[in-house]
Amino acid sequence: MPSDRIRHVALSSVTLPLDVPVSDAKVLTGRQRPMTEIVFLFAEIATEDGHDGTGFSYSKRAGGPAQYAHAKEVAGDLIGQDPSDIGRIHDMLLWAGASVGRSGVATQALAAIDIALWDLKAKRAGLPLAKLLGAYRDSVRTYNTSGGFLHAPIEEVKERATRSLAEGIGGIKIKVGQPDMRADLRRLAAVREHLGDVPLMVDANQQWDRAAALRFGRAVEDFGLVWIEEPLDAYDAEGHARLAAALDTPIATGEMLSSVAEHVRLIEARAADVIQPDAPRVGGITSFLRLAALADHAGLQLAPHFAMEIHLHLAAAYPREPWVEHFEWLNPLFDERLETRDGRMHVPDRPGLGFTLSEQCRRWVVDSVEFGKP
Repeated sequence: MPSDRIRHVALSSVTLPLDVPVSDAKVLTGRQRPMTEIVFLFAEIATEDGHDGTGFSYSKRAGGPAQYAHAKEVAGDLIGQDPSDIGRIHDMLLWAGASVGRSGVATQALAAIDIALWDLKAKRAGLPLAKLLGAYRDSVRTYNTSGGFLHAPIEEVKERATRSLAEGIGGIKIKVGQPDMRADLRRLAAVREHLGDVPLMVDANQQWDRAAALRFGRAVEDFGLVWIEEPLDAYDAEGHARLAAALDTPIATGEMLSSVAEHVRLIEARAADVIQPDAPRVGGITSFLRLAALADHAGLQLAPHFAMEIHLHLAAAYPREPWVEHFEWLNPLFDERLETRDGRMHVPDRPGLGFTLSEQCRRWVVDSVEFGKP
């Protein structure tokens, strides 16, 4: 029987405005401006037999137009390809853009296409993506981040945490890394007192040097944190490894890395107890699965960064009990919602990723291009 073929690819650049400007430690230390929007690259792929898939990547503050531009350069090569050959297509597109490398914008642009192909494959099988990959569980522990940013007063952070727990979310993460570490410690103590023994994480967004990170880690050992996230520069594998060896509190990092090779360095250096890859940043689901296998072999815990609509499925297919980060920011882009209950996020029973683009998402399109036959 002849195999199905890709007949049409549509790429869209979508700008999602945030309700309020968002600040973490990178803003308070003067390294970035507050975040006011997120730019998405959507890929929609259709086949001759009538199957379809949708994927996305994203960029915060900068890089969205570059992702869209690079995807446009290579997406035409998809026409006529067998959509089942995801690994081969992934490598083909990497070679098509070889001169821009295999990390950064290059892999982020290809991620939207790769994720769309996996969505299509699972839909064609009539299975949620987690089931297609081989799920270990039907739900995953989840924690909220969106309520813990540094632009919010502490009373608002506590109120948002209470609301998240009432909505079935199981853990809370707050941002730290302010220029005055004492302010971080006061903020953390207030949240810990408010939450009791609820699982609690902190995220410094790379704003400490090695000495400051060690001081903070020692100061908070009695708080029973699930992890300290990104205490150091994302590429300081040796520093993270020293910190992980010196502290009882687990160290988490990896979200800013944009290739499997960069994560391999973290894994080999034993630089994290919890690894936090981001499928849209590392090149899609194909790349994510490769590094997840390495992480599991190394005995690491998994907590994928952002994009819960994708990462819920990937976490459900990880052998070790993971965490998924809850952000409601992307809700306006989709018609469907994920269910949180009893501290866990539940895999939807819809085929594929289980999402369709909303009319609001279509209204936020700032540019689009098509290849092949509609």
